[in-house]
Amino acid sequence: MSLITLVIVLVIVGVILWLINSYIPMQSTIKKILNAVVIIVVVLWLLSVFGVIDSLDTIRIGR
Repeated sequence: MSLITLVIVLVIVGVILWLINSYIPMQSTIKKILNAVVIIVVVLWLLSVFGVIDSLDTIRIGR
């Protein structure tokens, strides 16, 4: 994945999160949870892209 593609994806995710936070009425606690989940997913994706973690396919939740 090229650096330009990486930056474009991060900008798109940021804009979508900003739009959701700005224009969709929600309680502040729900917004905080949504922001935390998006940040965790983006960090895991970035770690996978840079090869710090092998693959997101190996992460299992539950059985």
